[in-house]
Amino acid sequence: MGILAMHFGFCRLACCKLAKGLVASALLLVAVISHAGQLTLSSSSLSPGQKMPLAHVYGGCGGENLSPQLSWKGAPEGTKSYAVMVYDPDAPTGSGWWHWVVFNIPADTTSLPEGAGDLKNGLIPEAIQVSNDYGSLGYGGACPPKGHGDHRYRFRVFALKVESLPLDENASPAKVGFHVNANKLAEAELEVLWGH
Repeated sequence: MGILAMHFGFCRLACCKLAKGLVASALLLVAVISHAGQLTLSSSSLSPGQKMPLAHVYGGCGGENLSPQLSWKGAPEGTKSYAVMVYDPDAPTGSGWWHWVVFNIPADTTSLPEGAGDLKNGLIPEAIQVSNDYGSLGYGGACPPKGHGDHRYRFRVFALKVESLPLDENASPAKVGFHVNANKLAEAELEVLWGH
């Protein structure tokens, strides 16, 4: 009887350890999948939380007005296109300032080279770029009012569930934003600063 009780006790202990091992493995798998599916945005031109290099500042503020290099990874399953939107929430307009809005970026594109925001370069021919708040198509760099301190410039990439938005280059950034948010699967942000 004592041997039988010991046998059952051993089995119960072994099963308990096996169950704990399976639970731990399952949790690790979930963590890996979650991490793999998290959209992230990075740049070889910009450092998060740091000052934007002068090359990416608007010409009227002494810069070269060159759009920065951007890369992203970890898009969720079902991503069919991307959009990139750059916004200054600190502009003294009551509604911020749109610096760059581009959409219908193909799903197999995971980076934009430096200068892609200049339509003359033709670096992303499939995509559509609308007018920024300077009134020109493509990228418009940072140029806050003098004495206004550092502004935040939010570079965002959106993974979308549609191949294209039903818009053209005449759409306003707000209208693009409406369609982007209605179709987004994930988004990632990189924020930099600039001020006089």
